Amino acid sequence: MIEIHLYGELRRYAPKSCAAADSVITLETSAPQTVAHLLRLSGIPQEEVTQVFLNGRLLTTSFSMAPYLGYVTAQERLPTSKSPWETMIRDGDRLGLFPPRMSMLVV
Repeated sequence: MIEIHLYGELRRYAPKSCAAADSVITLETSAPQTVAHLLRLSGIPQEEVTQVFLNGRLLTTSFSMAPYLGYVTAQERLPTSKSPWETMIRDGDRLGLFPPRMSMLVV
């Protein structure tokens, strides 16, 4: 099972979305799938996603300051094409998706 946790405006894509509860999509897959394919399966337009975390590690972001904020990255999972959207997501993985209007946190 793959979990996709949705934040901000992306929460509307979760089944039974509720402000008081986590917005999570769970997908059963028989084989690894790309991030792009999982977005399509979930009905989430790729252009609405600007930050992706894989198992709590930053996979991609459009935020230019990210390299300076000390986020632990998931670069070892990037495919040879270096496209984060083509990263293979496996059973047991967890994705965190954030929209453009949610700034990255500095902690």
